[in-house]
Amino acid sequence: MEDNPADALLVRKAFEAEEIEGEITILTDGEMAIQFIEGIDSPVPDLVIIDLNLPKKPGREVLKSIRQREMYRAVPVLILSSSDTQTDMTDAMLLGASRYIRKPTRLDEFLGLGAVFKETLGQTP
Repeated sequence: MEDNPADALLVRKAFEAEEIEGEITILTDGEMAIQFIEGIDSPVPDLVIIDLNLPKKPGREVLKSIRQREMYRAVPVLILSSSDTQTDMTDAMLLGASRYIRKPTRLDEFLGLGAVFKETLGQTP
């Protein structure tokens, strides 16, 4: 869930850089994301990446909605945010985030996140 088209493109490029195959669904606001989550019966995504600062409903609400659904409990959820405040990190982890990553500012670092995504997907049951 990412409202910034440039960041969404970089996430897609990070997947491509690691040759991770699969369908990527980009939702641009928190309200849309929650509707998407509530509308899925199966199969659930293999990985969810959320920006905390989404329009309409914040990423925290999206994360909370994901973790309230039994079928999503094992799905890794990465928070990818520009915020580096301890409060945001702590709140995300308490709500059930698998990992909190501050958005890189350099292109090569952003593309390097593909390795993190790949590693996380490898841990999925």
